Amino acid sequence: MPKLASVLKRLVVGRPFRTDRLAHTLLSKRIALPVFASDAMSSVAYAPEEILITLSVAGVAGYTYSLWIALAVVLLMLAVVASYRQNVHAYPSGGGDYEVATVNHGPRSGLVVASALLVDYVLTVSVSISSAAANIGSVVPFVATHKVEFAVGAIVVLTALNLRGIRESGTVFAIPTYAFVVGILAMVVWGATRVVLLGQEIPAESASFGLVEEGDHLTGFALVFLVLRAFSSGSAALTGVEAISNGVPAFRKPKSKNAATTLLLMGVLAIVMFLGLIMLAAATRAKIAEDPARQLVGAPAGYEQKTLVAQLANAVFGGFDPAIWYVVFFTGLILVLAANTAFNGFPVLGSILAQDRYLPRQLHTRGDRLAFSNGIVGLAGFAIVLVVAFDAEVTRLIQLYIVGVFVSFVLSQSGMIRHWNRLLRADPERAAASRMRRSRAVNAVGLTMTGTVLVIVLITKFTKGAWIAIAAMGAIYLLMTAIRRHYDRVAAELREAELDTKTVTLPSRNHAIVLVSKLHLPTRRALAYARATRPDVLEAVTVNVDDADTRELVAQWEKEDFSVPLKVVESPYREITKPVLEYVKRVRGANPRDVVTVYIPEYVVGRWWEQFLHNQSALRLKGRLLFQPGVMVTSVPWQLASSERLKQRYRDRQELAPGAVRRGLSEKKDTK
Repeated sequence: MPKLASVLKRLVVGRPFRTDRLAHTLLSKRIALPVFASDAMSSVAYAPEEILITLSVAGVAGYTYSLWIALAVVLLMLAVVASYRQNVHAYPSGGGDYEVATVNHGPRSGLVVASALLVDYVLTVSVSISSAAANIGSVVPFVATHKVEFAVGAIVVLTALNLRGIRESGTVFAIPTYAFVVGILAMVVWGATRVVLLGQEIPAESASFGLVEEGDHLTGFALVFLVLRAFSSGSAALTGVEAISNGVPAFRKPKSKNAATTLLLMGVLAIVMFLGLIMLAAATRAKIAEDPARQLVGAPAGYEQKTLVAQLANAVFGGFDPAIWYVVFFTGLILVLAANTAFNGFPVLGSILAQDRYLPRQLHTRGDRLAFSNGIVGLAGFAIVLVVAFDAEVTRLIQLYIVGVFVSFVLSQSGMIRHWNRLLRADPERAAASRMRRSRAVNAVGLTMTGTVLVIVLITKFTKGAWIAIAAMGAIYLLMTAIRRHYDRVAAELREAELDTKTVTLPSRNHAIVLVSKLHLPTRRALAYARATRPDVLEAVTVNVDDADTRELVAQWEKEDFSVPLKVVESPYREITKPVLEYVKRVRGANPRDVVTVYIPEYVVGRWWEQFLHNQSALRLKGRLLFQPGVMVTSVPWQLASSERLKQRYRDRQELAPGAVRRGLSEKKDTK
């Protein structure tokens, strides 16, 4: 079984990398773009659709505001991209928004940003995968009826790819990401050519449908609220922009310059595709309703509403199925791969937080392929829970979305303003002062716009589900502060203990106890080892759970004429752990300055099922003894023949033992 598990791990993850190969996993711009920007670029596949869905409650007339809303989103995106280009130059260490907020606002603000980003990364995976299921389901009915299963399977595949390492996953994702960009841009250009130059009509399949207006949404405050809610939904197009600032260390040198260039390329491509889809939606008169069965008028019986991208592809490339399939396929695929942005951002942020003692230390450890494996697996688990809980419905999940990312935007931009102010106060006459003032102005514009959007999002989405994201952020914040308090408490405890050792005398004697169940080779080895340590007192202890067996053991002990006395501890209720524990406590109580060392013989087995047949009493006893002050527990191993199988396998294959890379043992040892 261990061999099978190891083979499966190597098939999924691959062979471990040496630590000194970390530099070879760094990314060029052409690979970094699909790795870090796939989320922001792919969000154009569902952000325009969410604008139209929100406006659909006002009927067809509500769609007249879609282009103006899209232009507002574009202005916001330009401001955010320009602002984050300042971030990557000022803070290239990879902390991103967390580092900016912590350095300039303090640890509490940094934790707020961290909790917001962690929630947002989980939602990025959930929303992207669910949107992929919807797009692929538009042409594959089986996926449409099994969206949750498809989403869970896609997350599992993404997890496996990312466990193989950031560079390998980036290479795999590069082709479909660029294919998606080419497909969307080709559809926009060809659609514009047919409408503008050729004067053709390209109606979508839903162009003739009507929309039922729900209430009076086109007057007064209702109109303002509707437009603001559509704008907040369309702002989902900005998600993923911050990922590049968190991933600067993954770029090749010069890191900051390459990251800033990649950020600019991402912004330009996303804006062009986003505006192009919105204009094509207006040209084709496509209708997208939140509840098609109730809102769409004139739709045939049993009509299944397709996604906006699928409707536009059918309208623009009507009659040429390969092009339609190309656009829909790569749109669905890029939405699956868009989650890869989170699979790179979440583990890196988790590692930084673990290093700062806000998350478990295991998240700071790199796996066999030099990726942060624990963070990758944790992200996948949380995303699967959300997908299952919300039935992989994009419209339901997106209400939770973007709250976290705009919280991080606001604190990051305000932090950057403080950063520039501090540098200018320190030396206002320096040569770079004018550049810093320009950067401060850019961040001020970004702060104003993202702050406004955050207020809009909170007002328009709070009752729709945003409160869940806010509650999750609060829970993660409290959890991280509790973890930090625990680590600080342990550190203080160890410092106090270190001070005590300077004033308190060392244990006066070592009282050694060898636990005996039978007089066999494991027991003899434990006795020999205990003797070799030369304790002040050495005795063997057995628990009487069966009178006949105990008498036989005592007789055999006397016959062997051991120099070590055998102590029999009575156990009227046939327990083993409690009598031994009480005996050890009595020894400690009689001589409080003594240290008691308990030697426990244990079997080393080679098959997983053998663990259930051996060592159970030893494990229970060891677990209890470890809590006793002044008591040391020593396991004395006895290797069974089955353990040779594992040892021989590692010797023959000259493999690194599991976890060797994490412990720094990157060289394979010569076993000959």
